[in-house]
Amino acid sequence: MHAAPDTYRHRGMRRALVEDLRRKGIRDEQVLAAIGAVPRHQFFAAGFQSHAYHDKAFPIGEGQTISQPYTVAYQTELLRIGPQDKVLEIGTGSGYQCSVLLQLTPHVFSIEYNAVLFERTARRLAQLPQPPQLFCGDGSLGLPQHAPFDKILVTAGSPTLPRPLLQQLRVGGALVIPVGDATRQRMVRVVRESEEEFSRQELEEFRFVPLLGKAGWG
Repeated sequence: MHAAPDTYRHRGMRRALVEDLRRKGIRDEQVLAAIGAVPRHQFFAAGFQSHAYHDKAFPIGEGQTISQPYTVAYQTELLRIGPQDKVLEIGTGSGYQCSVLLQLTPHVFSIEYNAVLFERTARRLAQLPQPPQLFCGDGSLGLPQHAPFDKILVTAGSPTLPRPLLQQLRVGGALVIPVGDATRQRMVRVVRESEEEFSRQELEEFRFVPLLGKAGWG
């Protein structure tokens, strides 16, 4: 799988996208730089690359979407990733969000439920200079064998806060997850204050595909 070239025109479209996200309220300059660095058109089939730098979600097959750039930036900003943070992403999808995370820390683990998407995305991300550690399986249960994590990001809507993910957070670590029903969710940021205590902040409303798995929608 050969990546589409990243042309001067593409880079200009990314700069315009970054300015659009800044106008919409994204403030973290490192997050904006990460969005500006990742060629989003390379995550689209050839016939659809003209859609890549619009601020919208787009179907990628298997009932999944590549997330809207604003959503990617919003969730990433909430994580407050440091360069040494160990990050777990639930829902690799197209690999776009994962690639943005890799701009901020090299320590990224990502798990995808759908085997077809996993195979396709694993081939794409293997071309990166420093690829993430990818897994195929039930993301709602996390990756206990690699825990604890400093940050956990869930890119699908969950009916509740999955207990396995809370337990895999390091004390002081943060989980960002959309929680709600099948049509609308509210972004939630959870911080593990101690072994037994968690604080919870509820933020904007979003609409995500459902989190599949034992600790999600089943």
